[in-house]
Amino acid sequence: MTEQILIYISLAFGAIAIGWIVYFELRLRRVFGGRKASDLEDIMKEIVKELEDVDNFRGEMEKYLESVERRLRRSAQHVGVVRFNPFHDAGGDQSFSIAIMDEKKNGIVLSSLYGRETSRLYAKPLENASSRYKLSKEEEQAIGEALNKNS
Repeated sequence: MTEQILIYISLAFGAIAIGWIVYFELRLRRVFGGRKASDLEDIMKEIVKELEDVDNFRGEMEKYLESVERRLRRSAQHVGVVRFNPFHDAGGDQSFSIAIMDEKKNGIVLSSLYGRETSRLYAKPLENASSRYKLSKEEEQAIGEALNKNS
């Protein structure tokens, strides 16, 4: 009776050991991609090369994103337009002021004054949403509209 118990226990341990070996064999095949363990050095070299490629790509992407960020900061992000009639004897709101500013609120304000016989265009630089030149109320309104749209 004790011999039978010992045989069953031995068979159980043998089955567990075989299962354990099969489990590890399957894991090793998955890791090695069907290759032999002697190819381990080549596999590790391939992995290192792939990691270097990924690292190089990451570096290139960081440089690209930095350039995109620089361009984005200088792009037009605040825009406001105001139409008005500076001459009450002329018809319609044909004149306008437009403010165009970047992230730091630097840019330009353009004003066009339309009259029956002449049209004039004025440009004033903007630094931090203000100009060293005197701004008309329409130009200030266009700047305010540009800032309120993007707040």
